[in-house]
Amino acid sequence: MKVLVLGDGLMGAEIIKQTDWDYVSRKKDNFDITSSDFNFYGYDVIVNCIAYTNTYSNDKESNWNVNYKAVANLVDYCNNFNIKLVHISTDYVYTNSISNASENDIPIHGNNWYTYTKLLADGYIELKSLNYLILRESHKPNPFPYDSAWINQIGNFDYVNKIADIIIQLIKLDENGIINVGTELKTIYNLAHQTNKNVKSILKPECAPKDVSLNLTKLKNILNERSNNIGV
Repeated sequence: MKVLVLGDGLMGAEIIKQTDWDYVSRKKDNFDITSSDFNFYGYDVIVNCIAYTNTYSNDKESNWNVNYKAVANLVDYCNNFNIKLVHISTDYVYTNSISNASENDIPIHGNNWYTYTKLLADGYIELKSLNYLILRESHKPNPFPYDSAWINQIGNFDYVNKIADIIIQLIKLDENGIINVGTELKTIYNLAHQTNKNVKSILKPECAPKDVSLNLTKLKNILNERSNNIGV
C-alpha cells in the first residue's frame, strides 16, 4: 500500500514523522489543493490533512474553497484513478448535536463557515466517493503552547501524536466509512495540564461549543479486534 499525505501542518507533519510516507505541501512543493491540478500517479491511498482551520473566521471564500470545493474535486480524482481517500474531518461537525455522538447520529453544524464546509465535505465524500475513510477528531499541539485553557469544553480530543498514531493504525488496517477518533473524555484544561502545569483555567468564548464528545465504541471495537488478532 503506497500512501501519499497532503499537507504538512500539525497533523500532516506528525503522520509523516511517524510513518515516513511521501507527502506534498504548499511549503515544500508549492502545492495548492484548490487548483485541482492533481497528479498522484502510483499511489493507492491519499490522506488529506489540508484544511482552512481558522474556526471562527468570517472568510467564507477560503473555507468554501479549501474545505469543500477542493475536497469534492479530490473525491472525483480519486474515483477516476481507483485511489482510496482518507479525509481528516473534525469533531466540530457534531456541534449542537447530542452528547457522545456516534457515527450514525445526525451531525448538526455550528454557526461558523469552518464547521459548515467541513460537514459539507463529509457529505460529498459519503455520497460520491467509491472508497473512503472519514476520520472525525480533534488534535492539539504537544506540549500545550498556550497560557490558559478552557475548563468548560469537553471532548475526546488529545495531543496530535496520540491522535496521529490511531489514524495511522486505521489506515494500515484499510478501514472504511466514518470513524470517530479520540481518547478518554476530558476538558481542554485537563489535557493542557498534562504538559503545562502552569496553565491557567478560563471559560470558553460563547461561540465555542461546550460539548464535542464522541462515541468511540466503533473505534474501540476495531482496535480491540486488531489486538486480539495480533495476540493470536
